[in-house]
Amino acid sequence: MRLAQLEAVVESLLFLAGDAVPLATIAQTIEMDQATTRAIVQSLAAQYETEQRGLRIIEIDGAYQMCTAASSFVYLRSMYKSSQRQGLTQALLETLAIIAYKQPITKAQIEEIRGVTADHAVNKLVEKNLVCEVGRLNVPGKPILFGTTEEFLRYFGFHSVQELPPLEEKLPESYTEETE
Repeated sequence: MRLAQLEAVVESLLFLAGDAVPLATIAQTIEMDQATTRAIVQSLAAQYETEQRGLRIIEIDGAYQMCTAASSFVYLRSMYKSSQRQGLTQALLETLAIIAYKQPITKAQIEEIRGVTADHAVNKLVEKNLVCEVGRLNVPGKPILFGTTEEFLRYFGFHSVQELPPLEEKLPESYTEETE
């Protein structure tokens, strides 16, 4: 198969899938090794970017997904007359940050860090598909462990959780001065 044909197959595959497709699945479909497949997908993604097309191919945790370009969002929103994406409250953002950095983590551990109950926040984040159950802790009661989802990565524009900015371990000087 020629490069143009391979790109067409990859483009069709990503369009039909709707969700992120693992590199291994794409490679298997086009009967190529993963390194060649990655080069094909990245070439196709670069074409979309260079030509300023309305679609983009993004990488999410080793998988690829076709989505609309951010620059088109304003127009698409007005066409469908939907309101802006409902934002996250401060409590949801705090809870989400704790889960993202400490995952896998239980609700009790989140509550210990935040100092308040986390039931509502965790339930809302699960409802928004930003976090999900990733297992159970092997202690009495077997509490649920939570972690982030592909939707979390997509929402914040990360390829993987390794791209999260590093946490600052020390308190800002203003806090230090206030406590003294």
